[in-house]
Amino acid sequence: MTDQLRIDHVETNGTFALDGGEWNVDNNIWLVGDDKDVYIIDAAHDANPIIEAVGDRNVRGIICTHGHNDHVTVAPELSAKLSAPIYLHGGDKMLWDMTHPDTGFIEMQNMQTFRIAGTDMKVLNTPGHSPGSCCLYLPEANELFAGDTLFQGGPGATGRSFSSFDTIIDSIETSILTLPAETQVRTGHGPHTTVGDEAPYLEEWKRRGY
Repeated sequence: MTDQLRIDHVETNGTFALDGGEWNVDNNIWLVGDDKDVYIIDAAHDANPIIEAVGDRNVRGIICTHGHNDHVTVAPELSAKLSAPIYLHGGDKMLWDMTHPDTGFIEMQNMQTFRIAGTDMKVLNTPGHSPGSCCLYLPEANELFAGDTLFQGGPGATGRSFSSFDTIIDSIETSILTLPAETQVRTGHGPHTTVGDEAPYLEEWKRRGY
C-alpha cells in the first residue's frame, strides 16, 4: 500500500519568538506524498527551499503541527504560491493569530485522516507543547511526524505560554508510546528517533520534570 510513498526533508533556519524572547532555531519540514501529490508538514522560515523540494507536484495542503511562529512563518506564502489550503488544529488559533492575524486556516480535527500515496495519514492531537499540537501518523508506513511533541531524548519544551508538562507527558504516554516500537519519529527540530528508542525513558522524564 505504501510502495509509492515518498518522504522528503527540508531544513530551514530562523527565529522562534514567544513571551518576549527570541531564539535562533533550525526547523525540519517534511514533504509526504508520491511523485504526483504531496502534503507539506510545517512551514518554517523560508518558502523557497520548500517550493524547490515540491517541484512540479500538486500540493494537497500545508499541515502545521502547531501554531508557534517558527512552524507557520511562511504558511500563507506557500498557500498562495502553491494554491494549497492551510490546516491547523483550532486549539492553537491564538498562537496563529500572533503571526498571521489576517489569514485564516482550515481547522484540523483529532483523528482526521488525509489520504496520500495509497495510505492514510492520521491526525493525533497531542497537547502539551501547545493546546493544538498534533502529530501525523502513517500506520502502514510506521512513520510519525511529531512536530514539537517528542524529540530524541524527551518531550518538547513546556516552559512557555499555553504549555503544560503534565499534559505533554500524558499525550506522549497515551498517543505515541502506544504505537509500534519500530515507528520512526520524525521531529520538528533535530534528529529523528523511534518509539522504541524513547519509550524506556518515560519515567525518567516524569522524574526530571521536563
